[in-house]
Amino acid sequence: MTEKFDAIIVGAGQAGPSLAGRLTGAGKTVALVERQLFGGTCVNTGCIPTKTLIASAEVAHQMRRAGDFGVRVEGGVSIDMTAVKSRMNAVVANSRAGVEKWLRGMPGCSVYLGHARFESPREIRIEDALISAEQIFLNVGGRAIVPDMPGVDRVPYLTNSSLLKLEELPPHLMIVGGSYIGLEFGQMYRRFGSEVTVVEKGSRLLAREDEDVALEIQRVLEGEGIKFRTGAKCISLASRQPDIAMEVDCESGEREVVGSHVLLAVGRQPNTDDLGLERAGIGVDKHGYVVVDEELRTNVPGIWALGECNGRGAFTHTAYNDFEIVAANLLDGDRRRVSDRISCYGLFTDPPLGRVGLTETEARARGRRVRVGKRAMTRVGRAVEKGETDGFMKIVVDVDTQAILGAAILGVGGDEAVHGVIDTMSARAPYTTLQRTMHIHPTVSELIPTILGELKP
Repeated sequence: MTEKFDAIIVGAGQAGPSLAGRLTGAGKTVALVERQLFGGTCVNTGCIPTKTLIASAEVAHQMRRAGDFGVRVEGGVSIDMTAVKSRMNAVVANSRAGVEKWLRGMPGCSVYLGHARFESPREIRIEDALISAEQIFLNVGGRAIVPDMPGVDRVPYLTNSSLLKLEELPPHLMIVGGSYIGLEFGQMYRRFGSEVTVVEKGSRLLAREDEDVALEIQRVLEGEGIKFRTGAKCISLASRQPDIAMEVDCESGEREVVGSHVLLAVGRQPNTDDLGLERAGIGVDKHGYVVVDEELRTNVPGIWALGECNGRGAFTHTAYNDFEIVAANLLDGDRRRVSDRISCYGLFTDPPLGRVGLTETEARARGRRVRVGKRAMTRVGRAVEKGETDGFMKIVVDVDTQAILGAAILGVGGDEAVHGVIDTMSARAPYTTLQRTMHIHPTVSELIPTILGELKP
C-alpha cells in the first residue's frame, strides 16, 4: 500500500529539515527520509567536527606560544587524543540529536529511516514502505572521492569521514591533495603532533586562489613544519609494513614518501548513484550531479535537488541558501535564483582565509580593468596586538563600474572581516560606499576602507 504525502524530502542535511519546517508550516504533509545520520555532512563529517578539532589544535598551538606573550606554561604541552575526540563526538552528537528531535516533533512531518530509491517520478521506496508525493526534494549530499590511483586498493586509506573516527595520533600523516580539506586536516594534525606531508598533483596549492594567496598559506604551514610535495604527476601507494609508501614524481626531492597513514583529500562526489534516478527520468551530468535550473528544479516537473548533490555549491551555506531559494519560489511568491548569490567561502586554517567573488586572476582573465588594494597583516594593529601577523588583505575593484569584484582576507579574523565586503557586493553598492564607512577600532575590518583608499592599477 502506498502512503501519500504532499511532499517527500530525501536527506536530512542542511536544506532538508528547514524545508520540512516551511512546508509543514504551510499546512502540507511531509515525509522526510534519512538513511543514516541526521544533520548531513556539516553536522557529522564536515564543519562541526572538523572545526571542533581545529579549536583543540589551536589551543595547543597557543599554549606552545605562551612564552611569546609572557605567559609561562610549565611542563610543556601534551595531547590526549581520546579526550579531543570525545569532545568532538559530544558536540556532533548534540547537534545531530537536535536535528532529529526537531524533525520527529514537527507536526505534519513523518520521518522514515532507510535508503530511498525511486520507483517512479512520484514514488519512492524505503525498505518495505512505498510513499508518493507530487513534490519531491533531493538533499542527499556527497562524499569523498577515492581516486583510481595505483595501489589504493592494496593499502588502508583514510577519507575526511574515516579520519574523524581514528582514535590514535598518526605518527606521519600523508595527505593526497593540497586544497581546502587537506590543508585544514594537515595543520590540525601537525599541531596535535603528527609529522605531516602534503602531496599535490598540481604545480602549487589551492589552484582556485591567486598565486600570492596560495604561496602565503604554504609559507605559513611550512613554518609549522608541514612538508609539501607539489608537481606530483604519478602518485601510487604501496605497503611497507607497518607503514605506507607513496611514490611521487615530483620536480625535486625524494621520489618516495613513507608514512603511517594516508588521507585522500582530492575532491567530492554526489550521493546520486544509488537513488534509482533513472526510474524517475532525472538527468545528471557526467560527474553524477543532478542537473537543475536557476530555481533548482530538475528536468522532471515536481522534483528539485538541493545542496551538494546539484553541483551548484559544495558548502553548508550554499545548501541552506538552496532551501531559501526553493521556499521563496514555492511559498512566498518571491522569485529567487541561484545566480543571484555571490560566491563566498572560507579556508579554516590558522590564519583563516575569507573569500568572496572573483580572484584578481579571474577578473583579469575576463577582461575586466581592475584596481587592487593590498595590505599586509603586519600593518594591521589588531593582528600586531594579538601576535598573529601572517597573511594579508586584498580587494579587487572594477575601474569602470566602481564595483567590488572580489576579496581575499587571509589573516586573523579574515573569515569574519570579509562579510563587510560580501554585504557591500550584495547591495551592489560602489566600493566608495564601503570606503567611506566608519569601522570600529581596533579591528581587522577597520583597515578595509583604508585599503579601498589605496587602490592601485
